[in-house]
Amino acid sequence: MIFLVSRGKFITFEGLDGCGKSTQLKKLDKALRQQGFDVVMTREPGGTATGENIRKVLLDSRTAGLDPYAELALMFASRAQHIHEVIQPAVAAGKIVLCDRFTDSTEAYQGGGRKLGSAPVLELHRILCGNLQPDLTILMDCDVAMSVSRARQRNSLHASKNSKKTDENRFERENRAFFARVHQAYLDIGKRETHRVSIVDARGTPNETHRKVLGIVSTRLKLKR
Repeated sequence: MIFLVSRGKFITFEGLDGCGKSTQLKKLDKALRQQGFDVVMTREPGGTATGENIRKVLLDSRTAGLDPYAELALMFASRAQHIHEVIQPAVAAGKIVLCDRFTDSTEAYQGGGRKLGSAPVLELHRILCGNLQPDLTILMDCDVAMSVSRARQRNSLHASKNSKKTDENRFERENRAFFARVHQAYLDIGKRETHRVSIVDARGTPNETHRKVLGIVSTRLKLKR
């Protein structure tokens, strides 16, 4: 039997690529389903047919010359469709939506990494996304160099297995200073948005981190089946 919460919940996972957020999202998805919750697992950029096409443009190394503002616009184009097509309908139906990245990623990567600042990101989120905020954001924090190294290895392996010779390495090819800015932007968001963001030290084993995530979800959201 599937139980529905009286009002759906929107939970996002944030952090540098390679920090383990996708693994933790899947672990939480499994745990919530075992408790009888109806869960939708999705990601950004992507989550819809339109969004996945935009993702290919944004992450493929062959689009390395993309202007930062064009990059910002594409991120929000994907997100607006994602909210309309997936997130809002699922939450309205009482489901729990688990999303791998949301606007915090844009503020960290484009606002911080690309030096566009937070103001244009937050303004576009207000205009294009109706200022939709997650009920809870899990911010995975770990060593920057290790996260980037893991992401590069993973994406390199993916590209070598992909017969179409595409990859998702465009961001991972940035320098150390870029990722330092992204990391700091994430920490700044965590300090500013304490009401919804929980920072999780992800330097332990996946199971240790999972227990931390479960504790936060249980404490902060108090889900009732």
